[in-house]
Amino acid sequence: MAADREMLFQFLLRMGDNSLILGHRVSEWCGHAPVLEEDIALANTALDLIGQTQFWLGYAAEVQGDNKTADDLAFLRDVWDFRNILLVELPNGDFGQTLMRQFLFDAFQSILLPRLTKSSDSQIAAIAEKANKEVAYHVERSADTVVGLGDGTEESHARMQAALDRLWPYVGEMFASDDVDSAMVAAGIAPDPATLRAEYDALVGQVLTEATLSIPDSDFAHKGGRTGKTHTEHLGHLLTQMQWLQRAYPGATW
Repeated sequence: MAADREMLFQFLLRMGDNSLILGHRVSEWCGHAPVLEEDIALANTALDLIGQTQFWLGYAAEVQGDNKTADDLAFLRDVWDFRNILLVELPNGDFGQTLMRQFLFDAFQSILLPRLTKSSDSQIAAIAEKANKEVAYHVERSADTVVGLGDGTEESHARMQAALDRLWPYVGEMFASDDVDSAMVAAGIAPDPATLRAEYDALVGQVLTEATLSIPDSDFAHKGGRTGKTHTEHLGHLLTQMQWLQRAYPGATW
């Protein structure tokens, strides 16, 4: 069954916007990380995410038509047109919060992408195949760092627990299903995200237990980013920084 073009477009925006916005956030650490090795590792993670964005938004632009490009979708949309989850647009906070956010996102990607490699859409399957190799490294690294800091000193443990308490209410949005997801399932393109929750909880629970961190006892979840209905005030500030050159010099090339 072929997917509706608008539904497919929305799905691709969600994939691309997640990696674009998180990639930008992680890039903000360049030159500011606590040690040189982490500075390089975070820069490489950001580059991986932006590279994935190029594929997801490139395909989205192809589906949209009108001679649009990935650059158009990245730099010429306003806040209400973005479809990323709220988690990735939150400010970096301290190093512990950045790595906790990275792990929570990486864990989800590490479960979703292998399923997308079996997508009925060959282009999505190919993008997922490439991205999955990068995410396999990302989740290993972020999980190891969460464990090292969570089960480290008294201060690092306290900071990681505070980061988890701050970010956990944003995790549930990744598994909120809607009409776009139903259309992707019907077309054999992507799984229902709600079906990934049990595997996600098992993976995250194992790592956080090893890190001696406690998952907050709450099912509350902030939502709205995937549909564009609600974004935090932070996304507007991020886009102002990310898009200003294209806005100031429309169509400029070099």
